[in-house]
Amino acid sequence: MSLYGLVICGGESMRMGTDKSLLVYYQKPQYEHVADLLAPLCERVILCCNAEQHKTFRTGYPKLTDMPKFGGAGPMSGLLTAFETFPGNDFLVAGCDYPYLTTTDLANFLHDTDKDLTAAAFYNQNAFYEPLLGWYSRSAGNALLKTFENGSRSLQRFLQAEKAGKYRPMSEQTMLSVDTMEDFRAVKQALEADNDFQNGNQFDNQP
Repeated sequence: MSLYGLVICGGESMRMGTDKSLLVYYQKPQYEHVADLLAPLCERVILCCNAEQHKTFRTGYPKLTDMPKFGGAGPMSGLLTAFETFPGNDFLVAGCDYPYLTTTDLANFLHDTDKDLTAAAFYNQNAFYEPLLGWYSRSAGNALLKTFENGSRSLQRFLQAEKAGKYRPMSEQTMLSVDTMEDFRAVKQALEADNDFQNGNQFDNQP
């Protein structure tokens, strides 16, 4: 049994007005940045994307397009496709919406997760799971398929029904989801200011 990383790149990004997976916070497209965050923790990292993204993404990571039979289910489509394509594995899932997410956050999450559970996910102050910051065991594949066949398309309801583990990170900022261009510009500016501050401190501390 192996842990595979799954970057969820799809979605219509209607509120953003542009593909969120292509936004650049850290000198590279977000789909590549998130894959790099997962890579140290996983045996393999896969980009789950739509047909257009599959054609245009320039990356060394393998790309996986949603199977038509699972179409129209949002992020659930990607997970179901991954479970069918790579059976017998656990998945560590991360969406492209979270610019403050780090490998350390994901490592702490994995460390605190009870692996006897079907799934676990980050859990926010509004008492909701963040399904795209989650761990889904290999046993979750069959449970998720039954949920889909019963007509549900909500990962939130799936996690609730399975009594999934709840992980509260040290900082709520980790779960900040950027969904509008205004938010993107504000976060980008904040990250650049923080980077400039850190670089300035490094120079100040030199003898």
